[in-house]
Amino acid sequence: TYLFVYDLMQFCGHSWIFTNMIIRFMSFGKDSLADTFYSIGLVMRFCQLLSMLEILHILMGIDKSRLFPRFLQITERIIVLFVVINSQEEVQGKYVVCVLFFLWNLLDVVRYTYNMLARTGIYYLPLTWLNFSLCILLYPLSVLAKAFAICVSLPYFESFGTYSIKLPLPFAFSIHFPYVLKTYLLVLFTGMCFIIQDLFSERNAHLGTGSIKKKRS
Repeated sequence: TYLFVYDLMQFCGHSWIFTNMIIRFMSFGKDSLADTFYSIGLVMRFCQLLSMLEILHILMGIDKSRLFPRFLQITERIIVLFVVINSQEEVQGKYVVCVLFFLWNLLDVVRYTYNMLARTGIYYLPLTWLNFSLCILLYPLSVLAKAFAICVSLPYFESFGTYSIKLPLPFAFSIHFPYVLKTYLLVLFTGMCFIIQDLFSERNAHLGTGSIKKKRS
């Protein structure tokens, strides 16, 4: 019951964001893209913070998902949303933010819909196929959008010195945050390869011939 309520809350949040983005685009066209973050950013941040509970669910054993792939996916979003986008107002108006939010919410609306039905023992085959196939296509695109958002933010981190640390003597130690972000790009693409492998294994486990027959029965 708790997991169903959690999935329902996430479904409502991401459905609101997704619907809001579509209605705004249909009403205002390209002009709606620039202020996407200002109109839905608060709900988006709440949903992503709430998703950190999923790590706790796995650690407690009430969710049977694999910990490391889910941890990577959640931390990627937290870092890009809160560290990169939220901290640089100049980045918030870029079109890449709208693309990134669209991909995230499309994936999550499908995923949480599937999860809610699965909690009640309902496995609708087209939805199952969509859930485990769409992520394989859209997740690499979302990683590219994250990487592009990081690259766009680098000049602003350079000029404003956000999160860069320089300790005075006798320590003479400094952390140049743009270098940290450039290093994280390597981590992002390395993690993508691992997560895609996990997504394929999940798809085979749920859409294999034996799994489909078992769910139908």
